[in-house]
Amino acid sequence: MEKIAVISDIHGNIPALESVLRDIESRNIERIICLGDLVGKGPQSSIAIQMIEKHCDRVVKGNWDDFFPKPQESSTIKWHQNQITKDQMDYLKDLPFSIEFMLSGKLVRMFHASPRSVYERIQPWDSIDRRLSMFENTNFTENIAGEREPDVVCYGDIHNAYLQNMKGKTLCNVGSVGNPLDLTQASYVILEGAYNQLENGVISIQLVRVPYDIDLSIKLARDVNMPELEEYILELTKAQYRGLKK
Repeated sequence: MEKIAVISDIHGNIPALESVLRDIESRNIERIICLGDLVGKGPQSSIAIQMIEKHCDRVVKGNWDDFFPKPQESSTIKWHQNQITKDQMDYLKDLPFSIEFMLSGKLVRMFHASPRSVYERIQPWDSIDRRLSMFENTNFTENIAGEREPDVVCYGDIHNAYLQNMKGKTLCNVGSVGNPLDLTQASYVILEGAYNQLENGVISIQLVRVPYDIDLSIKLARDVNMPELEEYILELTKAQYRGLKK
């Protein structure tokens, strides 16, 4: 049996990432997978990329990682873009769309948002047909088992951790490390099973919440005069999406 930590949506929040990595290390978990959105929102995108490159076995591309290397009109996005190097921009460009592997006889697929796009947003309260569409094979997914659809799908993007079983399939959102919008604690998931085993065996999925120093994250953003600071503070302290601000 092997434990695999799955993290997502770091968004340049290093105190949160450090807390999660400490918790992962305390559990003697050596394999870490990241489901994208390393950059933006928080002030330390460059350090986030460095740490993810160092600690993660595999990383997929998020929507921020996709649009970040492209020309942008937003002065806020331009500020965040200026925090990372050209080599780091190239790293983001080269990230794959999805990854797949077998775990205790289950086909596991991981991507950032959906099997069709890094920008398609699927919520736990969406219709069952929409949620079941997360198991579709597409031209973007690896499809390592041919026409077989995955038994387990893990994704990020919505910053809202949950676990649902539907018609024999398991859908898991791993939440956000650096910008959680359900609870004010960093989120990640632990998968446990026999890695690369084709035969059925024991498998488990655990949602984990980790407290971190939110005041420090805010101070780091304030110290560099990060734009949209008040919106950032709202999200970190209230777990309220800035788009809902009245």
